[in-house]
Amino acid sequence: MVQIIAGRKGKGKTKHLLEKANAVIKTANGSIVYLDKSSKHMYELSNKIRLINVNEFPLMTSEGFIGFVCGIISQDHDLEIMFLDSFLKLACLEGEDISQTITTLEKIGEKYHVTFVLSVSMDADELPDCAKDDVIISL
Repeated sequence: MVQIIAGRKGKGKTKHLLEKANAVIKTANGSIVYLDKSSKHMYELSNKIRLINVNEFPLMTSEGFIGFVCGIISQDHDLEIMFLDSFLKLACLEGEDISQTITTLEKIGEKYHVTFVLSVSMDADELPDCAKDDVIISL
């Protein structure tokens, strides 16, 4: 399953994502991973959540990013939820069509029972049709 927090840059998407991650850890049965473009939010997250600074890895394409996500899933069979802050930047999709990547994440989530919660720097009405039903917060 894919859930999207949509809104332009500076609207507070990260705050909502951090709050959701910290709330979910209290009732989660499996592990939680938070992907970010830096380690800046390390102290705002519960120490039970694994923070991964994606910029420490040489990701150049959206396909490479999907491979990275699959690698994380393959190493953690208890993975329940993955939070992706600054999704467009992490997935190398700034200014690109995100439809294929969202669809791929939905398929991966379905197969491995992982929920992906993305913060996307776009207004909800700008999202492709395949992603509009996934919006849980629009800022």
